[in-house]
Amino acid sequence: MVHVKHHGRGSAARRIMDTRPVHASVTDMSHNVQPIGWDVPARHAEGGMAESVEAGTISDHRCVDIAGPAGSASFAHLGLLAGSDQELLDGVVPYVEDGFRDGDLVLLSCPPPTASLITAALGQRVTDVAVEGRITLHGARVPDAVGLTGEWVRRAAGTPSGRLRIVGQVEFGSEPRSWREGLRYEAAVNRLLAAEPVSALCLFDSRLLPAEVLAGMGATHPTLLAGGRAWPSAGYRDPGDYVRRLPVPHEPVEDAGPAFSVADAASLAALRAELRAVISARVPDRDQAEDLHFAASEVASNAFRHGARPVSAGIWIDADRIVCAITDRGPGFDDPFTGFRPAHGDDLSLGGMGLWLARKLWDHVDVLPASPGVTVRLSTRLR
Repeated sequence: MVHVKHHGRGSAARRIMDTRPVHASVTDMSHNVQPIGWDVPARHAEGGMAESVEAGTISDHRCVDIAGPAGSASFAHLGLLAGSDQELLDGVVPYVEDGFRDGDLVLLSCPPPTASLITAALGQRVTDVAVEGRITLHGARVPDAVGLTGEWVRRAAGTPSGRLRIVGQVEFGSEPRSWREGLRYEAAVNRLLAAEPVSALCLFDSRLLPAEVLAGMGATHPTLLAGGRAWPSAGYRDPGDYVRRLPVPHEPVEDAGPAFSVADAASLAALRAELRAVISARVPDRDQAEDLHFAASEVASNAFRHGARPVSAGIWIDADRIVCAITDRGPGFDDPFTGFRPAHGDDLSLGGMGLWLARKLWDHVDVLPASPGVTVRLSTRLR
C-alpha cells in the first residue's frame, strides 16, 4: 500500500488521532503511481465494461439505482472498469452530474492525472467538488481512511440530499501484499458503511492494474457501472468470506532465521521488554521504532488479556522489512475486519484499540486463526 510519511514522534497522540478531512487542490494531492510488476500476465479487458457484460461479470438482472432517495441511509458501492480515458469519463461524468443534480456532497479521491482529467471535463462545476485522496488509501492506511470517510459523511449531512458521493481510483501499489490490503479494504467498506448515506464509484484502470486486482472488482463491488447504467455484479461475494479466502502473501524475510523468538513468554512485561530491545536495536529510524514497538506491545497485551498461554512471538528483519508475529492459544476469533475501527467506537478511553493501533502504525496486519488460538502477523517496510 502507499507508505505514509510520518513527521516525528513528538506528538504521537496527535498523529494517531488526527484523521480530520481537509479541502485540497487537485495539485496538492499525494500521487504515488508505481510501476506494476507481477508474476502472471495481466488479463486486461480491452473492451472495457462492455466486455465484462458479455463475459458474464454483470448479472442479467435489470439495472439498479446508483443511490437511494435523498436522505436515505444505504451504501451504494459501484465498480467501473476502464481501458481508456474516454471510458473513464463516460462513466464518471454522468455519475458526478447526477450528484450535483441530487444535491450530494461530491468528493474526488484520485491521483492528480485522473483528477485533472475529470475536473477538466466538469468545467465550471469543478468548484463544487471536494478533494480528499486519503479515503482511497493514497497516503493513508485503512483505519485513517475509514475515519476520514466518517468525517465526510458528517459533512454531507448538511447538504440538500444528506448524501456523500465519492469517485475514487483504485491504485494499490506494486506488491501482492498491497493488492491484498487494498482488496480487503474494498470488501470491508461494504460492511462498515452498509447503513451510511454514501455512494462510491471505484475506478479500475486496466492499463495500470494487475490481473489479480482487476479480478477482485466484481467480488468486492455489489454493483458495476456499464453503459451509463448500474447492474448487479454476478461475482459479488460476502465480504468476510471473500477476505478469508485471499492468500496471505509470502514474506521472504521469514525464510531466514528470526532475529528474536520466544515459545512461552514469561509475562507481558517481559515480552514487551524483549520486543523493545530487538526493535530498537534493528530499526534505524527511532520514531518508526517507537511506533512499531508501541503497536506490537498492544498486540502482545491482547494475547495475554484475551487469549491464553503459552504466548509465543517472533521477529524477522532485514534491511528493508520487519515482520512480527504474536500467537496465543486462547479461544481465538475470526473477524477479518477487526481493528479497522476502534472496538468501542470514538470514545478511545474505553480501550479496544490494540489492533486499530497496529493497523495505523504497521503497513499490513493479518489476523490468522490457529488451532487453537490466533496469530497476529505485523509487517512493514523500514524507512
